[in-house]
Amino acid sequence: MAKAPITKRTVDAAKAAQAEYVIWDDGGKETVKGFGLKVTPAGGRVYIYQYRLARPGMADKTAPRKYTIGKHGNLTPDQARTRAKELAGMVEQGIDPRQAELDALEAKDEVKRQAEGKAKLEGELVFEKVAERWLEHYEAEKGRRPRTVDQARHIVKMRLEPALKGKPLPHITRGDLQCIIDAIPIKHRASRLAVYAYSSVLFRWAMERGEISDNPVRLMAKPSAPEARNRVLEEGELVTVWKAADDLRDPYGAYFKLLILTGQRREEVAGMAWAELDRTSSTWTIPANRTKNGVVQIVPLAPVVLEELDRLAMAVQVNAVMEGVDANSWPKSGPVLTTYGKTAIKSYSKAKAELDSAISKVLKDGEPFPAWRVHDLRRTLATGLQKLGVRFEVTEAVLNHVSGAKSGVAGIYQRHDWKDEKRAALNAWARRLGELVQGTQPGDNVVKLEVRA
Repeated sequence: MAKAPITKRTVDAAKAAQAEYVIWDDGGKETVKGFGLKVTPAGGRVYIYQYRLARPGMADKTAPRKYTIGKHGNLTPDQARTRAKELAGMVEQGIDPRQAELDALEAKDEVKRQAEGKAKLEGELVFEKVAERWLEHYEAEKGRRPRTVDQARHIVKMRLEPALKGKPLPHITRGDLQCIIDAIPIKHRASRLAVYAYSSVLFRWAMERGEISDNPVRLMAKPSAPEARNRVLEEGELVTVWKAADDLRDPYGAYFKLLILTGQRREEVAGMAWAELDRTSSTWTIPANRTKNGVVQIVPLAPVVLEELDRLAMAVQVNAVMEGVDANSWPKSGPVLTTYGKTAIKSYSKAKAELDSAISKVLKDGEPFPAWRVHDLRRTLATGLQKLGVRFEVTEAVLNHVSGAKSGVAGIYQRHDWKDEKRAALNAWARRLGELVQGTQPGDNVVKLEVRA
C-alpha cells in the first residue's frame, strides 16, 4: 500500500500503471486518515476519501466506503485535503457522506419538482386552459352534434369558468363544484343536471390523461332530472299560435309555421338551408350531422310548406341577397331562415318572446295563454297524427325517432323508409290544420291554409 504526503509534487510525480492504485496520505501532523489519490491506468488522478461508519449499538464498523472528492486539476491537493477533513468530521458524527450527498441531491430534485409542479399548476393545469383543450377534443369527436358542443361551451364559459378560473384542476374539489350547482335555482333542474353531466365528462377526460388523480364529480349526488314534459297544445291553442305567427316579422313567423307543419326539431328547422330542399320532389333532406340521432331525415313537404318557401325565396330575390336566382326557382345555397342573409337564426328565446307577445294580441280581453314550450309543437303534431289514425311507425318516421319497432334487431331488418306514408301523414296534418284555422269541419271544401303575401 503506497503512502506519501499528498502534495503537488507527489501528485505530479504519480505515473499510470497497468492497474489502478491509490497513494494514501501520510503527511505527518497534516495527515487525514482515509484521504488518498487514485491513479487510473489511463493516467487519471482523482482525490478520494475512504471511511467506515460505526454500526448503531455495536463496537465494530461497516465495510469501507469510498467517496470521490474530485479530479486533480479541478481541485488542488490542499483543497482536496480540506474537503477530506470536512468528510472525516461528518463520519465522526455518524453521518455517511455519500448518503448525505444523495439526500442533498434528492432534496434539490424535490425542490425542482415542486417548482415545476407549481409552474404547471399555475400554467397549463389551470381550469380555463384544461377546459379549452377539452372543448376542442369534444368538438372534434366524430358524430358530435354542433348543438351539443354549443351547450358544453355554454356550461364551461357561463357556469364553471366564472367560479373556477385560475384554479389548478387538481385542486378543484367536490365542494367547489357543488357550490356551482347549488347556486342554480332548484327549479332550473335541467341546468343543474347539465352542469353536473358536462363537469363529469370534462374531469373524467382530464383524469384519463393523467392530469388529475380522480374525478371529483364521481362521488357527488346527481341532481334530480326535470319532470317529463307532456304538454300538447289544444286545437284552439294551436290555431292561436298559428295566427300569432302570421303577425310576426320574417323569418320568425315562417320559422314557427314550419315547426308546426313539419314536426322537426327546433335547431333542425332553424338551420334549414336551401341546398337541403328540392322543390321538384317536394322534399327536405336533413343531413346526419344536423339530426339528433345522426340519421339522415327526409321530410316530405306539404303544399302549404312549398308555398311558404316560395314566399321566402321571392323575398330573397327582392332583397337581392342571392344573385342569379330564377324567379320560379329556389336559391341554391344559404340559410332559409335568416335575418341578415348569411347565418341561420339562433335567437330562439327572442323568437319565442316575440311569438308570446303576438299571442297575447290575438287573444281577446287579455285571456291568459297556458305556459308552453316550442318543443310542445312537435309533441302536438305527433298527437295530431295519432288522432288522424296514422300508424305509430309512420309517426316515429316523421319525427325521426329510432325507437320502438325501429330499434334493436327489428331495426336491422326493417329497412322500409315510410316515404309515401310520411307524405300522406304530413299532408293530412296540413289539411287538418287548415280546417282548424279556417274553422271548418273535416270533409268541407275549404281547408287550405293561407300564406301571407
